[in-house]
Amino acid sequence: MTITPDWERRSAELWATIDDHDPEEFRERVEALAAELPEGDPVAAFERACAFDSTGHPDKAVPLYRAALAGGISGIRRRRSVIQLASSLRNIGRAQESVDLLTAERQQPSDELDDAVSATLALALTSVGREREAVAVAVAALAPHLPRYQRSMANYARLLLERD
Repeated sequence: MTITPDWERRSAELWATIDDHDPEEFRERVEALAAELPEGDPVAAFERACAFDSTGHPDKAVPLYRAALAGGISGIRRRRSVIQLASSLRNIGRAQESVDLLTAERQQPSDELDDAVSATLALALTSVGREREAVAVAVAALAPHLPRYQRSMANYARLLLERD
């Protein structure tokens, strides 16, 4: 089976009800959906990773995100895999690996997840003791969304880094 609009719909519906299920039941439901995809499908690995991650098991999510990426996951799911892998790595005490992954990801083409990359990077930077840089990354990501002071905030973020 390839991913169909019906499969995507059912997956979205399940994720929309995550809080209605206990964690084990939710993971089982995601597993059932993932099992509909061909063996080794990177989307199946991604969905399984997300289910473990979202139910408090980042340690089990990490190898699945890696499998999704190694399997050639594409589009927005590729970027989500990187962000969520980095977040999980930070959560299991491998923050420097998270920083490295997200720093490289910031060089990828821009999309709607740029701010999520920056926010996750800011968290990872705090975990490795680089709080000043974390604030700079967070303020720089926030600046374009402000109704005023965008230029000033962008400059302040840059100056935080230059003082290092």
